Amino acid sequence: MFDAEKGLQAPALSGAPRAGLCTDCGVSRMGDGRACGRACQFIQPDYEAAEARVHGRRPGVGDEAFFGVTQAMLRARLAPPAPGAQWTGLTTGLAAELLRTGVVDAVLATAPDPDDRWAPRPVIVTDPQAMAECRGMRMGFGPLLALLEPAIAAGHRRLAVVGIPCQVYALRALEAELELERLYVIGTPCSDNTTTARFHEFLALLEDRPERVTYLEFRADYRVELRFDDGRKPRFIPFLKLPISDLPADFFPMTCKTCVDYTNRLADITVGYMGGDGDQWLIVRNARGAEMLAAMGERVVTRPLVDKGRREAAVKGFLANTERAAGGLPLRRMPGWVRPIVAWLQPRIGPRGLEFARARVEMKAIESILHLRRAHPARVKNMVPAHVWRVAAHYGLVPGPDERR
Repeated sequence: MFDAEKGLQAPALSGAPRAGLCTDCGVSRMGDGRACGRACQFIQPDYEAAEARVHGRRPGVGDEAFFGVTQAMLRARLAPPAPGAQWTGLTTGLAAELLRTGVVDAVLATAPDPDDRWAPRPVIVTDPQAMAECRGMRMGFGPLLALLEPAIAAGHRRLAVVGIPCQVYALRALEAELELERLYVIGTPCSDNTTTARFHEFLALLEDRPERVTYLEFRADYRVELRFDDGRKPRFIPFLKLPISDLPADFFPMTCKTCVDYTNRLADITVGYMGGDGDQWLIVRNARGAEMLAAMGERVVTRPLVDKGRREAAVKGFLANTERAAGGLPLRRMPGWVRPIVAWLQPRIGPRGLEFARARVEMKAIESILHLRRAHPARVKNMVPAHVWRVAAHYGLVPGPDERR
């Protein structure tokens, strides 16, 4: 699969992730060992200045307080959908179009490891057809930004990057130093990553034959969808029936429990699912994002966003459970006889569309603050940016005297 003649390269990587809070974005594997101090979102992120620099302004009120600078928000899908895509293939389609039209020379993206379909392997893509190899979800840390140096050394000065928030924050912090002619950033939301090995353990809790699972997606209808390579029909599991309480306490790394950017605020365009209510959710953030979407033409079908239900009860329940977890107490388990009832009710009366997305952003803010206070209290002051405090304040979480910048 990693064939330079087919426009897909996976250069060998050196170096290692840093100790402590590190998602191995790849910066620590680059030549400048001090770059992490300038780029890492787990040290002292400055999102307000970064958003002003990247998008030309800081976020406003309303939904921008939740999702970041927004030029447009849409429900969208490719028509027809791309074969083998996680949703419809919109993320890889945007990148492929940049290559096809010559706007960029190369795309940095993540493909599956040849030995494990769930393991991430960073790649340099130069052929639009090869973007199809990057479809689907990977679980684990992928040092994507380590490919900046080999890509630039190969003469690629017009780049696109498909990345998750911690990768994109570091990329934006180093952007001026790279001296690129053009840079387009396609972001995907991210939360609750884990190692590839731990993900296999999770699959084994869901399926007797986890090796047959080819697709796993957390959907906006409160269900997880599984697909298989043996011809079985897809299986749908309500969120409430997932064995989350059976996972070990360290299943999710502390980096992901303390992430401060769920919606990829520094991407030119964010492609996710949370606000899509069955379609993909697009946040066009600036002129480059609008340019990428416009280039897709009629292949992208858009619809207005859904905004239904109320999120407060669900978020308050999450807050109570997270306070217990952050305090080392066991999660409250819902009685077994109640689960089917609530699982039936959730997609019918629970938050949907934008309200579902707001709930997830609030939950992420709550989780980050509570886990940092427990595990790294001295870091709260520098690590929690203003947009996280603003979202969490609705639930009584405000910075203490020693937590203010």
